[in-house]
Amino acid sequence: MPRFFIDRPIFAWVIAILITLAGGAAIFELPVSAYPPIAPPQISINAVYPGASAEVIEKTVTSVIEQQLTGVDDLLYFESTSRSNGTAQITLTFDSGTDPDIAQVQVQNRLSIAQARLPQEVVQNGITVSKANNDFLMVVALQSTDPAMDTYALNNLIAAQVLDPIRRLPGVGDANLFGAAYAMRIWLNPDQLHGYGLSAAQVLDAVREQNVQVAAGYLGAEPAPPGLGFSAAVSAANRFTSAEQFGDIILRTSLDGSSVRLRDVARVTLGAESYGHDVHLNGDPIAGFAILLAPDANALQVAAAVRAKMDELDAYFPPGVSWLVPYDSTQFISISIQEVVYTLFEAVVLVFLVILLFLQNLRATLIPTLVVPVALTSAFAGMYLAGFSINVLTLFGLVLAIGLVVDDAIVVVENVERIMTEEGLSPKEATRKAMDQITGAVIAMTTVLATVFIPMALVGGSVGVIYRQFSLTIAISMGISAFMALSFTPALCATLLKPAHGEPNRLLRGFNRLYGGLASAYLARVKQSIRHTPRWMAAFVLLVGMAILLFTRLPGSFLPEEDQGYVLAIVMLPPGANMERTGGVLRQMETILKQSPAVDKVFDVAGFSFVGQGENVGLGFIRLKGWDERRAADEQLKPFIQWANGALQSIKGARMFVINLPTIRGLGSFGGFDFRLQDRAGLGHEQLLAARNILLGKAGGN
Repeated sequence: MPRFFIDRPIFAWVIAILITLAGGAAIFELPVSAYPPIAPPQISINAVYPGASAEVIEKTVTSVIEQQLTGVDDLLYFESTSRSNGTAQITLTFDSGTDPDIAQVQVQNRLSIAQARLPQEVVQNGITVSKANNDFLMVVALQSTDPAMDTYALNNLIAAQVLDPIRRLPGVGDANLFGAAYAMRIWLNPDQLHGYGLSAAQVLDAVREQNVQVAAGYLGAEPAPPGLGFSAAVSAANRFTSAEQFGDIILRTSLDGSSVRLRDVARVTLGAESYGHDVHLNGDPIAGFAILLAPDANALQVAAAVRAKMDELDAYFPPGVSWLVPYDSTQFISISIQEVVYTLFEAVVLVFLVILLFLQNLRATLIPTLVVPVALTSAFAGMYLAGFSINVLTLFGLVLAIGLVVDDAIVVVENVERIMTEEGLSPKEATRKAMDQITGAVIAMTTVLATVFIPMALVGGSVGVIYRQFSLTIAISMGISAFMALSFTPALCATLLKPAHGEPNRLLRGFNRLYGGLASAYLARVKQSIRHTPRWMAAFVLLVGMAILLFTRLPGSFLPEEDQGYVLAIVMLPPGANMERTGGVLRQMETILKQSPAVDKVFDVAGFSFVGQGENVGLGFIRLKGWDERRAADEQLKPFIQWANGALQSIKGARMFVINLPTIRGLGSFGGFDFRLQDRAGLGHEQLLAARNILLGKAGGN
């Protein structure tokens, strides 16, 4: 094969250019993320039972659905949460590699069996089955300088004008509003209800019966009497839209013509559909919503699309209303990818300089410099075919691959130059002879390296996902490099190389003398070592023993924690605490955290948390200042988290802790690990809570 390309260098150039173009086109199509999708697929079932307690939801909704979930293919486990705000969530976790679309269909089929046993209110409100994704891509918020636009008005603006356009963007999995749109609120007066002999159920039935949309039909529509000559739609009363219309709803009439209307027993106003959330940024009330990324979507492209859409929608906002992004996970993704790209570029430059220093021939240096980009660019085409993404692992594989792919080209160039110098052959003849000598060596070298990296791709589970993308990226680069060494590199050698003439310059002569002295000293030391083999073998055994000892002593983890520019604050108050109390605790938290020079902004949500939902919980997104601005040691991630956890202990009546974001998105809502305590003996909920408190107390003392 090398002789074919030596005689046809243009053909070799064409193949190299096509491979480069294919890889360049794949770069723009590959999704971009910090890490590949490592977490196993999850399916979430969400149900709403308005007004029900957590115990009622557990008995009538959650347990009924759970009974039908056994037997779903590739299901590892499922966990459920019944909340006091009338919502229930069941999350099913499947084995890695399971098609989430197939899993979603199977769960939907199982759910349809359980629907006949569920309360009618739950079925009417709808039960959603979706691909679970608790990881927020970004949070977008609206704020207003107009006092008339309060938080509830901003939430209604988001629900009416923002959520649907954002959800339609490609790559957006969902958008969750921290609040609710406007709704008609009916506040019943129990004393007046009792005085009129009415119940809340009777009021609800009257509202449902009279607030209806009627399709009245047409007059004169076919079949119509002959000669009628016209048709007209019959207009009927629509659903009520004002508080006055709802207030006129008749609850009861008497024989004397008197009637009891809704306004006689209730206060009807336009308000928020629910008051279970309260959002603040640096203490100022705002409205916000979180954006979830769809599977296999490009995080950077989706974030850019969301910002562009918000700029477009901003023109239609009321005066004084503006938008901002208090939380954006793509900031760390961009920095991570950027740093690895810088490292990749630096590695290419260093390889070029090292080759130039040792080969001392610009033409010879140009050949591997041309081959390296072809091999690296082609890896992106292979990544596209394999379904990979541009992430830290694949780019790190490319960084390591630079030193491997350049070896093939250097071996070819050095052998051609040696034959040209020693035998005085022309570049083309020297290339033919050189390739006859080293073709087998190039193939053998590539095969040996492939046997090291390819088996790593066969590891299963979450660890296998990490090794698979890393190892196959290197293997693809090596394969293309070997092909280039047998095609493109010989063609370049035959056309670009020329016999060396003249002496190297003073700088290179000095380097040659220095290198020659080091090589001679190294060889002399090796000869001495051979005469004292037992001594050096003992030193080798000692080094191996030290390595084993250090390996057992070093702490281990799945992946190291990283400073992503944000940390989370989890706030939990005792059960029964209302929104006002939770909001007061969050205001105290903001005041304390703003004292740190490392903090830029604090965005908090009352009523929502990754550990549950309700008026007694809250969540804070603490945005730290830029990495370049945090120079002091106490402004780094771990010292700041330690300081924050200590400072927040001064707030009484709440449990608060600051934690890092998860390194791997989807494996958890925050850094560290999740712990589950199970009641396998069936002792009951109270005993389980007591055991939990004992466990937390002992863990806190360590």
